[in-house]
Amino acid sequence: MLRKSSEPLKGDREVLLDLDNCSEAQPSDNYGSLHNGAYIPPRFFSAANEDADDPVYVHCDPRGNQTAPQAGNYFRDGRTKIDFVLVWEIRARRKRRGKGRAEVTGGEGDAVPPGESSRSERRKAQLAQWRDKFVQNLEMAGLLMEKEEKANEKKTIHFLKISAPWDVLVYYAEELCLRAPLQAQQHLDLNTSALVMKRLCIPNVMRESVPNRPLDYYTCAFRKSKMNRFLGYENQENYFSNTQRHRVLYEILARTVYGKRKRAEVGVDRLVNEGAYTAAFPLHEGPFQLPDHEIRPDDLNQRQVLYYYWARWWKWYKYQPLDHIREYYGEKIALYFAWLGFYTAWLLPAALVGTLIFISGVMSMSTNTPAEEICGSGANYLMCPLCKTCTAWNMSDICTMAKLGYLFDHPGTVFFSVFMSFWAVTFLEYWKRKMATLAHHWDCMDFHEEEERPRPEFAAMAPTMEQNPVTGVKEPYFPETTRLSRMFTGSMVIVLMLCVVIIFLVTVVMCRGIISVMMYHTGSPVLRTEAATIANISSSVVNLGLILLMGQVYTALAEQLTKWEMHRTQTQYDNAFTFKVFIFQFVNFYSSPFYVAFFKGRFVGYPTNYGTLFGMRNEDCGPGGCLIELAEQLFIIMVGKQLINNIQEFILPKVKAWRQRKTLAKVLGSDGSNEPKRWEEDYQLVECAGLFEEYLEMVLQFGFITIFVAAFPLAPLFALLNNWVEIRLDAHKFVCEYRRPVAERAQNIGVWFNILEALSHLSVIANAFLIAFTSDFLPRLLYQYRFDNDLQGYVNFTLAYAPLNYTEYPMCRYKAFRDNDGNYTLFYWELLAVRLGFIIAFEHVVFFVLRAIDWIVPDVPGSLELKIKRERYLAKQALAENQEALLVSRGPGAALAAPGTSSPGSDASFGVLN
Repeated sequence: MLRKSSEPLKGDREVLLDLDNCSEAQPSDNYGSLHNGAYIPPRFFSAANEDADDPVYVHCDPRGNQTAPQAGNYFRDGRTKIDFVLVWEIRARRKRRGKGRAEVTGGEGDAVPPGESSRSERRKAQLAQWRDKFVQNLEMAGLLMEKEEKANEKKTIHFLKISAPWDVLVYYAEELCLRAPLQAQQHLDLNTSALVMKRLCIPNVMRESVPNRPLDYYTCAFRKSKMNRFLGYENQENYFSNTQRHRVLYEILARTVYGKRKRAEVGVDRLVNEGAYTAAFPLHEGPFQLPDHEIRPDDLNQRQVLYYYWARWWKWYKYQPLDHIREYYGEKIALYFAWLGFYTAWLLPAALVGTLIFISGVMSMSTNTPAEEICGSGANYLMCPLCKTCTAWNMSDICTMAKLGYLFDHPGTVFFSVFMSFWAVTFLEYWKRKMATLAHHWDCMDFHEEEERPRPEFAAMAPTMEQNPVTGVKEPYFPETTRLSRMFTGSMVIVLMLCVVIIFLVTVVMCRGIISVMMYHTGSPVLRTEAATIANISSSVVNLGLILLMGQVYTALAEQLTKWEMHRTQTQYDNAFTFKVFIFQFVNFYSSPFYVAFFKGRFVGYPTNYGTLFGMRNEDCGPGGCLIELAEQLFIIMVGKQLINNIQEFILPKVKAWRQRKTLAKVLGSDGSNEPKRWEEDYQLVECAGLFEEYLEMVLQFGFITIFVAAFPLAPLFALLNNWVEIRLDAHKFVCEYRRPVAERAQNIGVWFNILEALSHLSVIANAFLIAFTSDFLPRLLYQYRFDNDLQGYVNFTLAYAPLNYTEYPMCRYKAFRDNDGNYTLFYWELLAVRLGFIIAFEHVVFFVLRAIDWIVPDVPGSLELKIKRERYLAKQALAENQEALLVSRGPGAALAAPGTSSPGSDASFGVLN
């Protein structure tokens, strides 16, 4: 053991929290002392010499005697685990020497006078000093270190391998509230479809036996004083999982000072941003490639298991090994993949129903009486010009578009809108149940925001210290009024950026009008007929490009605004950043479809009284109606964005990794006699970009398939196809191309769930207005009720005559319910009343059923509530001073099972709980 009393721990905590702690820096090229490759903090030298002859094995391995050195993620002694790696690069002709100062050498090794050093050289010296102080404070925290170098004639790459000894892990495990095992329990099958298929005796091709599945335990918060109450406490080597070790190391690295408090010079993340380190990451468990020789599945490392059973493309129809993902990447990433898989599975019925609705529209096209009337009208309906310089045209010219418009505007789409409204809310209700089950299964049920510590940047920049009302401990504090004023200022910036989006939308609208006029003046009959369609498609492509460009600009702006707002915890920071970006992207992506769905064609006016915008006549809906134009826009924006994102996710990581390998090949590959080490191979991978972009892409997709589904019933099908690809793309990125991220805890998907709920409710309102005002469903229904059930004469009924004073083309027709003077007819007001009544009835019925579903489906399954009570009972008994009750509850035959072994009957060994 490194520590023999609590004093060193107390000192370590003071070093980590006192950001003004200034002590003498260590030499930049000598981080403590290296004995047989292992770093020994100086203050342990005396204790080492007293306890053993070889200080390396005393401090690198608290267990004493060891077996032969092991290959893999270990120090050179083969016994000390590598928990984290820090990397920095130095050009060979500029080497840092001495304490706290930088001496620059020229190409021949001659010293350059300090007064003549450039700004770049002074910057190098500053970074070296920061590294020295940072490593010294890590030493004070009791971490073990070992340094490796790779060099050629131009560059030297330094790898600092860091390991946390047992006493450091124990200390921070209690401080971070890590969960410790109390009793093993049987594995539970969390796949609802697997249970249903098992009961129906249907073979399940999606099930697959994945080796080395992590055991499930009843757990409670770790306590050092109750160490002997937990399972496997004797096995110090493997007691803490690798992800727990990484979490502890990252906590220390994130809180360690390297400069002065007033400048917020704290934490490894800022050191990386400043350029002092080029990378900081935990190591992968090994290569992901399978060995050439035959190997037992149980002998695969965790990364190979994930690659073979999850990340490969031909595993697209198999269940995801969520327990393995959580064991390797932590709960936050595992919850994302659990949500993505759950969402994709629920898209199956939506895609099936939407495809059937679309097929029914194709099959019933011949029964569309209005389209048949248009196609057979010949020259009966002379339509008024579409622009000032255009000529009149015959309605029979739009025969094809009239038939195609029926595919997106028929009675089946109304049913599908209602179905998708119920689908969205039911999906979210059952996801809440799934989320609660996974949170308990992965020991995150009790993870709340009050457990989170202040962000390192917040702690460094907060002006005062105040007492935490929950814990009673003084913590960094930032005045709430100042934060609110900053948030208000940030909201003004958001409003300004939203105005920019609206300006771009107006530009696209005007561009569409110009393209229509240009197509019409070409003289080609085909181009004249399809001018509106060509203009809509081309402007949608331009709009997609503007959307993607503005999204990148605003994301960078939102990140800086959120940092400036000084949020205390990482959860608050993430939620604020997510909200900003989503609000912008919502307007960015949905403004054009909203315009087409609810505004286009509403302010056209009529002959002699047309509405204008900047001197141009307001747009009218195309020949097939606004729904088919909306479907075209949704297809281009939604599917186009998905294709571009998938191409980027497939190509960009490979290109970045190739460039990284090419840059480092001359340095890392200089020694051909030895294979690359794990830290060298991981350094050549791409830094993990996080989950924000992944969630944002899926949530925007959720909005497309719910808000505008009445116009595009094939949207769920395209979403399903995309998500099958998305799961494997993301899995391949995390397993093969990303450096291993630090495992993070989470009990849900955060603010994204609130956004999904808001979108599901908005979809009900949007679909009600879409059916009422954009679709021809209600006008046809009212005409059938009032005049003709077969819709005979419906086309002529919907066309009005131009006013008598319109002299350009007397008696031309236009689509509206107006009389010869341009006034609305009685039928228009009856139809308006029907539309408003439909919206009220639709919303009330749907929302009533949704509330009933919410009430009927509990957020937490009943079986899970029993398990939670059982676990709390065990935790109370295990941490109690009197152990008699626990022993009785387990029974004489129950044995303590160590992690890595199963306990027969452990699930029922503690008796019945009331």
